[in-house]
Amino acid sequence: MTPELADGFAGIGLGHVTREYPTKLDHVLAGPGDASRPRELHPIFYGSFDWHSCVHSYWMLAHLYRRFPAIPHAGAIRVLFDTHLVPDLVAGECRYLSGAATQGFERPYGWAWLLKLAAELALHETPEGQGWSAALDPLAQIFADRFSRYLPLATYPVRAGVHSNTAFALRLALDYQDERLRTMMTDAARRWYAADTDCQAWEPGGDEFLSPALIEAECMRAALPDDEFRRWFAGFLPRVGQRLPATLFRPAVVSDRSDGKIAHLDGLNLSRAWCWQALAAFTPDPATIHETAKAHIDASLPHVSGEYMGEHWLCSFAVLALG
Repeated sequence: MTPELADGFAGIGLGHVTREYPTKLDHVLAGPGDASRPRELHPIFYGSFDWHSCVHSYWMLAHLYRRFPAIPHAGAIRVLFDTHLVPDLVAGECRYLSGAATQGFERPYGWAWLLKLAAELALHETPEGQGWSAALDPLAQIFADRFSRYLPLATYPVRAGVHSNTAFALRLALDYQDERLRTMMTDAARRWYAADTDCQAWEPGGDEFLSPALIEAECMRAALPDDEFRRWFAGFLPRVGQRLPATLFRPAVVSDRSDGKIAHLDGLNLSRAWCWQALAAFTPDPATIHETAKAHIDASLPHVSGEYMGEHWLCSFAVLALG
């Protein structure tokens, strides 16, 4: 990551976090009175095509602002946060979640990104950053509570490489500073994945933006002590030193970036790169793994903007990949 790249990503994010349309709502209508425009339902996260993409675009902007506070778009980020991350608007987001039909709203992907945003804001040491963090906290508490009630009921993981993937949700939410929730998530990771061995990596699927194999490994890396993880990882991908399974080492081909589902594959390349870089130190040949990560980044980084089906979310995954 460089200041120039960071400013470019920030400009893209600022261009859509307050763009209300087109939109794709996750909203249950119990009657005609429940039909409302996005900004009325979600006073903060109404842009970026859908709620979860808006949340992780806020995360991206908060992360870039903390790391590169002097970039040209820094002032616009401050204005956005000063006007949107305020108690009254957070209360509006919380009110939406009080509805009986919203208990499964954005589970688990949106939950995890909201906690990831809260964790990022907590790292901001300036008075303004701490103010944004405090304002968002009631919403974060709702999702932390929902995680704590959901995890004991989740007998099985979800392994699909899309929004429902439980390993990705745990990995993001593990950054949130709540020791009780972290213990529950670590217990869930062990329960779901500890017995997995010799992963065949039947991927990619045609609309995946996550590698089910690599995100499971990255989740376990974040959840477990290093020694325990090394033992597990050696059994999970036992031939990684031979570049097997081979599919994990080849960037996905994206045939049509105007197609929202096919465009997911650019996200797959970027999220694989993020995982590979975190896992490299636990492999026999870290240099090869870093080269693999770079090949995945090179395949998709040039395409994070230009088509709105990718532009409204891909920069966040590029920031994960680039650090």
